[in-house]
Amino acid sequence: QVQLVESGGGVVQPGGSLRLSCKGSGFDFSRTIMSWVRQAPGKGLEWVSTITFFKAETTYADSVTGRFTISRDNAKKTLYLQMDNMIPEDTAVYYCQTDRTRGQGTQVTVTT
Repeated sequence: QVQLVESGGGVVQPGGSLRLSCKGSGFDFSRTIMSWVRQAPGKGLEWVSTITFFKAETTYADSVTGRFTISRDNAKKTLYLQMDNMIPEDTAVYYCQTDRTRGQGTQVTVTT
């Protein structure tokens, strides 16, 4: 059974940082392209970042480039998203996903 479990969300002030984690199980994590997506209140899903499995090549949405860093630890079957210099517009539920499965999400709120 394929499963993705996110953690690390919370409340942070503008300019602050959070690190999200996503633990995968039930599939070959080391050979799977992984992504983060997010959904802000009242809006649709927005792609945030993707990391390949072979060379760990990364891509980012313009809205997070230079502030967010995606990474992975294949030995731990875990995906990460380091979020720095956060802004209120980053408030959303963050999901990790493969091409077939999405986790349950973790809430991130950026507020004063």
